[in-house]
Order: sequence, then structure tokens, then C-alpha cells
Amino acid sequence: CRLQGRLKEHNDAKGAKYTRSRRPVVLVWSKSCKSHGEALSLEHTIKQLTRQQKQGLIAGKGNSR
Repeated sequence: CRLQGRLKEHNDAKGAKYTRSRRPVVLVWSKSCKSHGEALSLEHTIKQLTRQQKQGLIAGKGNSR
């Protein structure tokens, strides 16, 4: 699975510079998307959420937006 490979890259300090000093990286939420464009759009939407909304998303408390 591509997602597991990305997680391994981050934990092996080969991923984004941001995560290199914040290991171990743990996957807490994911969603399957039909296309790369849909995934980018979802990522943008999630980045706009407040910390509280993101924590609700992780906890599985309904729609965050």
C-alpha cells in the first residue's frame, strides 16, 4: 500500500523535513480517494480546519465541515 510506504519513509527520516524531527510518525486517520486531484482537494480542506475540528475528525465525530 502506498500509504504504508509513505509512513515508512517519514519514520526512516527520508520524508518531509518537517517530520524528520517529529518522529515517530503515527497514522491516525486516512480516507481513500478516487483521484490524485480529489486527494489534494481533501488535504487542502483538512488543512483549513481548526485544531479542534481535526481532533474531532480523528476521533470519528461526524463531518468536520
